[in-house]
Amino acid sequence: MSAQKPSLGRGLGALLSDDLDRSILQESNERVQKLLISDIVPNPDQPRREFDEQALNELASSIKQHGILQPLIVTRHGNTYRIVAGERRWRAAGLAEQTHVPAIVRSLKELEQIELSLIENIQRVDLSPLEQALSVYKLQQQFNLALDDIAKKLGKAPSTISNLTRLLQLPDSAREALRQGKISEGHARAILSLKQLPDKQEELLSSILNNGWTVRQAEQFAAATKEGADVETAQGRTANESLLTDDLGKKLGTKVQIKHTAKGGQLVLRFDSPEHLNEIVSKIQSGL
Repeated sequence: MSAQKPSLGRGLGALLSDDLDRSILQESNERVQKLLISDIVPNPDQPRREFDEQALNELASSIKQHGILQPLIVTRHGNTYRIVAGERRWRAAGLAEQTHVPAIVRSLKELEQIELSLIENIQRVDLSPLEQALSVYKLQQQFNLALDDIAKKLGKAPSTISNLTRLLQLPDSAREALRQGKISEGHARAILSLKQLPDKQEELLSSILNNGWTVRQAEQFAAATKEGADVETAQGRTANESLLTDDLGKKLGTKVQIKHTAKGGQLVLRFDSPEHLNEIVSKIQSGL
């Protein structure tokens, strides 16, 4: 039976929880072992160097009451076990004065196979941006891979991979709209640019869905909002500027953008070649 796809309509905290470790768990509980905490060591290549003290204490309190519900994933390293996934649980278990933790011992060969499977999964053409982002997150957090290393393995630019993982920071409503294909990845990035203004994120999402805004219109709204314009003003400017740039773009035969600054702004004209530039200049000089 095929594995059920993870739900993407949940909060970010749930989405990025230790549940992601399920992808590297053995289905049979026979492989779960009780290991001494003192026999376990953190991975020196773990990218996360700081752990929130309050969150660790809260997890420790939970472990005291309920135990560790999700086994750690470890590999043998001499006389010790090196953590692959679950260092936060291991630290919290120590705070909770536990002597043993549940763990699954994986061989390096097994982990290499799982890592390769995740990389192949990201490269599937039918995978949504959010599903790709989740797979990248697993590689980053559970296999101690830096984004640059993941990008190299996938043959993509580091900025592309970084932008992909940022999609997991979308609010629930926008993440669901992206999952359903109601908004594009470009729309999502415009919404993400307003992450310090969650109310405005919802306003932008509503305008995209209800008014059929293009990515450029979404970016214009985000820019106006970050300059301090209220929603009505930002929506009005977006609509007016879209009409203006569309009209001018048709007359000049190129893409036109308006970029606002603190004192005025810029009118940006795109050209694809020296010949194209000459055509645009010629049209401007002739009065369009």
